[in-house]
Amino acid sequence: MGGDINKVGVARAYALWAPIYDFVFGKVFEPGRSAAIEAAEAVCGAQGGRLLEVGVGTGLSLPDYSRNIRILGVDLSEPMLRKAHERVAEEKLGNVEGLAVMDAAAMALPDQCFDAVVAQFVITAVPHPEETLDEFARVLKPGGEIILVNHIGAESGPRRLFELAFAPLARKLGWRPEFPFARLSNWAAKHGGVRIVERRPLAPLGHFALIRFARDAA
Repeated sequence: MGGDINKVGVARAYALWAPIYDFVFGKVFEPGRSAAIEAAEAVCGAQGGRLLEVGVGTGLSLPDYSRNIRILGVDLSEPMLRKAHERVAEEKLGNVEGLAVMDAAAMALPDQCFDAVVAQFVITAVPHPEETLDEFARVLKPGGEIILVNHIGAESGPRRLFELAFAPLARKLGWRPEFPFARLSNWAAKHGGVRIVERRPLAPLGHFALIRFARDAA
């Protein structure tokens, strides 16, 4: 599962997106960013906490988090991260502890060190989604949450047919439009100790969804 996208292809695709990513996707993805940030801040609480943003890209989300939340951002694309570094410097984001090039499926991070893991528009763009989710769960503290924002493929109807037809081109651009929700629910059931606590459609037109997984406190 997941071998239809490879790491080299994803890195190449996002190197091409880097100069224009904010312009093309900034407004389109704004509802998803806002929903993810709100969910993460609810988990981290008023006292703040430690957050990992996977696929941080150009750092569009970083200025919108509360400054009492300590953030590490990782991404596979070095050109995207260069933009994020510029944003952190320009916005004087002292709560951003670091930005690093990492493979989401094999992160050089300790176990159970984050209160929340946020991944926006990532899980359908990685070669091995289930292995990547395993990594998210590994670095998450007990009682923490994995917060995803993603397009989830339609289960039937005209949109399903369009997504299947569009899939070969979409893979070249770096994502899977036909990604089914069942892959997420099946992963949670198989993994154990992690459960889905929310699936909420987002604007525009419900094409994107907020999906939250909670890790058991025990």
